[in-house]
Amino acid sequence: MTDPLQPSSYYGFPMLKGPVWTWEIPAYFFVGGAAGAAALIGAVARRTGADQAIVRDARWIAAAGAALSPPLLISDLGRPERFLNMLRVFKVQSPMSVGAWTLVAFSTCAGAAAFADLATRSTGGRLPVRMVGDASEMLSAATGMVLSTYTGVLLGATAIPVWSKNARVLPVHFGASGLGSAVSMLELLGHRTRALNALGIGTALVETALAANVELSPEPALAAIKHGQPAAFARAAAVLSGPLPLVLRLFAARSPSARRLAAASTIAGSMLNRIAWISAGRIPAKRG
Repeated sequence: MTDPLQPSSYYGFPMLKGPVWTWEIPAYFFVGGAAGAAALIGAVARRTGADQAIVRDARWIAAAGAALSPPLLISDLGRPERFLNMLRVFKVQSPMSVGAWTLVAFSTCAGAAAFADLATRSTGGRLPVRMVGDASEMLSAATGMVLSTYTGVLLGATAIPVWSKNARVLPVHFGASGLGSAVSMLELLGHRTRALNALGIGTALVETALAANVELSPEPALAAIKHGQPAAFARAAAVLSGPLPLVLRLFAARSPSARRLAAASTIAGSMLNRIAWISAGRIPAKRG
């Protein structure tokens, strides 16, 4: 029987070259996903009249992620000029090109929104500053939605089977994971609204369903994430971001500590989720 992890080879060399990404890439996927989702939460919270403290903290989470993401990506690329070269031409058909431009746009807008908030509180809310902040907030929310999901598109656009066979699932998976992380960060900062808990329950349900789909699917390409180290990471991530926080959040109204534990569990699961999928993509190259 053919080993599902064993790729076709040519004179002993693997037909597919695995990714050479270092630790910065899963960190970038995690940070960018949470930051993008936080920008969206902040924009929606302000439009719906939520507590302004949530809006402010969501803006600053987005800004912090916007500040960290480019250095992580540039560190993996090795030289800053490689990142700049990606911005020379905008190619709609290239997920890498779209992602690079989205990151630049998001970082600019998220930073502007956060500092506009700071300036508004310092100057008493002058109209020009508020207008800049509001416009930047909306643009960061729009680009944040792309940033939190495009990494899944990026993986799915490759020839590596475990990624390409899940091209439709990965953007949803990473988007839900990023949203869950952003919600959890806001909760760890002290926000305990019912809306945030409801979002947390929703993302936990999605993560539980996606993890079950992976485990039950007979697709041979998924063997790469069902065996070895990637499987250990993936199953830990599934528990930490799916069933565990889901159960804990059901008791959140009566137990603040359960909600904090759910938030911490979701963040840990989100990071492990990125590590698992990237590790699975390396298996063909190592087993060839």
